[in-house]
Amino acid sequence: MFCSSKNDPDETRPNANVCPVCLAHPGVLPVVNREAVRHVLRVGVALGGALAGYTEFDRKNYFYPDLPKGYQISQYEYPLVSGGELSGVAVTRVHLEEDTASSVHDESTGATTIDFNRAGVPLMELVTEPVITSAKQAGAFARELQLLLRCLGASEANMEKGEMRVEANVSVAPAQGAPALSAPAQGPTFKGFPRSDLKAGASWAEADRSGALGIKVEIKNLNSFRAMERAVEHEIKRQSALLERGGTVLQETRGWDEAKHATFSQRVKEGSADYRYFPDPDIPALRLDEISEFDGQRLASELPELPWRRRKRYLDLGLKADDAGMFVRRPGFGALFDRATEGLPLGDERIGICANYLANNIAGIRDVGERDSEFSTEMPMNPAHLRILADMVAEGKVTREAAKEILAVSIAEEKDPAAIADERGLIRAGESPELGAKVRAVLAENRKVVADYRSGKTSALQFLVGQAMKELRGSDPQNVRRAIEEALSKENRNSRT
Repeated sequence: MFCSSKNDPDETRPNANVCPVCLAHPGVLPVVNREAVRHVLRVGVALGGALAGYTEFDRKNYFYPDLPKGYQISQYEYPLVSGGELSGVAVTRVHLEEDTASSVHDESTGATTIDFNRAGVPLMELVTEPVITSAKQAGAFARELQLLLRCLGASEANMEKGEMRVEANVSVAPAQGAPALSAPAQGPTFKGFPRSDLKAGASWAEADRSGALGIKVEIKNLNSFRAMERAVEHEIKRQSALLERGGTVLQETRGWDEAKHATFSQRVKEGSADYRYFPDPDIPALRLDEISEFDGQRLASELPELPWRRRKRYLDLGLKADDAGMFVRRPGFGALFDRATEGLPLGDERIGICANYLANNIAGIRDVGERDSEFSTEMPMNPAHLRILADMVAEGKVTREAAKEILAVSIAEEKDPAAIADERGLIRAGESPELGAKVRAVLAENRKVVADYRSGKTSALQFLVGQAMKELRGSDPQNVRRAIEEALSKENRNSRT
């Protein structure tokens, strides 16, 4: 955030990407990462938040082994973004700070070592209003945030690599008007400052004064969305049971034990006064409204299609919600669908055909899962080939079953589906110029069966159809049957002549 050391989450060597600035050597001076500021402002525009015209960086003072300076450069009173909304959840603020080093614990020896590779990495922190009321809603919000960050190119946001972290603040309180606690009045929020000290979010402060919010507990050590949801559910139950027994919830930081599916106390939560915030004297205040590239309208014009808008566009085309969601989560699949259906009018059956084969067949061929790391923009096949296949299915030239075989070969060999269908005899009967020849060959090779059919043995016809289908894989059996009957009828006419 304030130096040029490499930001590499895949680095395995400890203390490889470090410099005197992120190691806090005496006399060094931080320099603001301009691109990190731009990324956060783009996020703010996407959220519909207010961009700061003036901002400054502050020193947040606390003492841990993974903080080499004895303070963290962060933002307090003047965040880059104030307000906004995502997935129906009001956002309080978005600000920039630097990350800490990593503490590495060796259970075999009990020793703790420090890896400074992560120290100084740009860290965007987003704080929500206390309007999330369930673990499920919290998970949906976090997943949508990850999708937005990836869409904007601000971060790959892989939780397993520590590129995105979620810290849930959970509080429960008696339902208003209830004689005793019956349900949580407020659910989890995401990492933020003590409620009474927030400069933004009047609703939070008002709720706090009115007693609508309970004591807040922050949960850390959450390395997946599912772990976060489990931790929130557990913490709501724990706090509710504690209050119902007449106990008191402590404002503290708790960790999450995935093996036990339970939270555990780590330390008493600090208040903002404990951090002794003050403007960092080594970093000049910034007048962002005087920098043309940070203009809100300019940034808005440069944004890609945002996830929720793209999702709605797909739903308006008649796609199923699951398919629309998958095409948004997998940009390469969405781009393939867009290119393959380009120019088709609303309601055209080829739109549904393309969506169906993409979601149900191509996804399986490409082994696309739900892992956080899956966010490829590469199209899984040639869009022109998918369009040709959709045309063939819609026109009845190939069956839907035959199309699956054609699709697999087209992807593997990057070949035109029409050529594959012709080579493999998958064009439906009545359409293939080779059908007559194949039917005549089957009749010639099975003269005894033909004679049985002429003598009144109707089951013989089904045998001939089966033999022809081996040569005409993917063809409609009814069409093949009619073609054989026509060929036999023609033989009769010729023999009488």
